[in-house]
Amino acid sequence: MIRSMTLKIWGVLGLLMLASWISWTLSLDSSNPVQAAEQQVDFISLFDGKSLEGWEYDPIYWSVKDEAIVGEITAATVLKNNTFIIWKGEELGDFELKVDFWISEKGNSGVQYRSDRFTEVPYALRGYQADIDGGNRYTGQNYEERKRTTLAYRGQKTQIASAPDSIPSIGGYVSNNAWKGLILIEELGDRATLGNLIKKEEWNTMQIVAKGNLMKHYVNGTLMSEVLDADAKNRNLKGLLGFQVHVGPPMKVMFKNIFLKKG
Repeated sequence: MIRSMTLKIWGVLGLLMLASWISWTLSLDSSNPVQAAEQQVDFISLFDGKSLEGWEYDPIYWSVKDEAIVGEITAATVLKNNTFIIWKGEELGDFELKVDFWISEKGNSGVQYRSDRFTEVPYALRGYQADIDGGNRYTGQNYEERKRTTLAYRGQKTQIASAPDSIPSIGGYVSNNAWKGLILIEELGDRATLGNLIKKEEWNTMQIVAKGNLMKHYVNGTLMSEVLDADAKNRNLKGLLGFQVHVGPPMKVMFKNIFLKKG
């Protein structure tokens, strides 16, 4: 009888230990980038899910809905120039950013970083952008807003060279909306196949890793583009962070779970 009770007690203890181990294992699940970010003390949250405190923006196009930052163009709010919501924190050099995004089918947006202000237009930035579009033609590529244009298409690892000294303006070294100094180093994958990993009109996760002059864009954990910017004349090693609403038809883009690690 005593032996039977002892076995039962050990059986219960064993089940409790197994349940505890399973719970601990699930808590370490790295397949969810946002959950993983929250578990690391060196990531900070840039958005409280309730207000746009700490951000600079045009309230006509930016708001908070359903615990997300929402950028929207309607038929009544036609946009003449690209507009941005700009984080008021410090200029970022080396960093890692993780953010969930949702975009409508006709939407055009992006995560702007290491950028400076384009002062000719209100709420405008100029610099690197992790591109996002509803049709998934460009999402994940590296596009430099108002400067050298495309630095890497999705599926490309590139090195960026300077323009010859004989070409004084940036625009003079751009062709077909791409920088002529774009040197393809390696194909990371087929552009369309990588695009199929991005869910249309559903939530996806963008991750940007910037270290020195090397920038990597990931979507849903897959490397979409990589740029080594060797153009010392035009590159930026630090700058502002923001999100874009692009000129075009009525659209909506949303961002949430915005986590930043500096350095």
